[in-house]
Amino acid sequence: MKLPPLKIGPFTAPIPLVQGGMSIRVSTSALSAPVAECGGIGTIGGSALPLEELQADIRKAKNMTKGVIAVNIMFAMKNFYNLVLGSIEAGVDMIVTGAGFSRDIFKIGKETNTPIVMIVSSPAFARLAEKLGASAIVVEAKEAGGHLGTDISLRELFPEVRKVVKKVPLIAAGGITNGFEMGEMMDKYGADAVQIATRFVLTRECDVSDRFKQTLLEAKKEDVVLISSPVGLPGRAISTPFVKKLARGEDTKAKECKYKCLKKCDHHYCISEHLRAARKGDYEEGLFFSGENVYKIDKILSVKEVFRQFVSEAESVYKEPT
Repeated sequence: MKLPPLKIGPFTAPIPLVQGGMSIRVSTSALSAPVAECGGIGTIGGSALPLEELQADIRKAKNMTKGVIAVNIMFAMKNFYNLVLGSIEAGVDMIVTGAGFSRDIFKIGKETNTPIVMIVSSPAFARLAEKLGASAIVVEAKEAGGHLGTDISLRELFPEVRKVVKKVPLIAAGGITNGFEMGEMMDKYGADAVQIATRFVLTRECDVSDRFKQTLLEAKKEDVVLISSPVGLPGRAISTPFVKKLARGEDTKAKECKYKCLKKCDHHYCISEHLRAARKGDYEEGLFFSGENVYKIDKILSVKEVFRQFVSEAESVYKEPT
């Protein structure tokens, strides 16, 4: 059965597939524009970027495609509102946010006619987001990569959120690696779309270093671990030498705070520094965020090939709701 489109505010994505926004400089226009061009929603990771760089990348993406471009900005960022307003000024289609909860973001969305997509990990926050005016809600479960707001699995959490969200699209996220799982979440669990991130890192268009991609591609199930993060939430990453230092309790504190990016930071290490190291391919010092099920992915594909695979597999199990 053909998959339905995803409508968020005035924007329609022909394919109900959202690419997760990955910071820092993991999901840029190089990735988000091809995703949007294939019919999904392409998302630029906007957290911890200089505003001018983010705006330039949004404009670049918008010039590369007529599809839907979003930007993801964590509420935990010190300059959250400047990044949001700057992204809207640059012409982004919608704002995706999580890692905290902002009530004011919905006022900004209403005043600027910009859809706000809220990432939540509980029914309570999902209900509140819909009440305050979210245009769509992403349910992100414990299988996701990066910062996590829950230890509950997607197939446990999503049905509970589905019970309380009635008016806006509900998007399932966390650990989805193929189209069969996409079709399952839409057909069996009632998701309006799915969001995936790790699978899109392992595409030719994602412009991180080859070492970054190989680190994910070579990861075994036991290599994916939980870490503490200066953001104040646990994170899911590959167990590399830096992560092992954290686990042993070694001193990883930065000598100085170069970026001053977070509203609250416990400074036991500089997350911006180590995410940047990962992007450049520094295996020793890099922090490689990854979803729990990365070990199921065995090859690097093009964005088009990912879409072709996901849509074909999902349509083979999806049935139109009666």
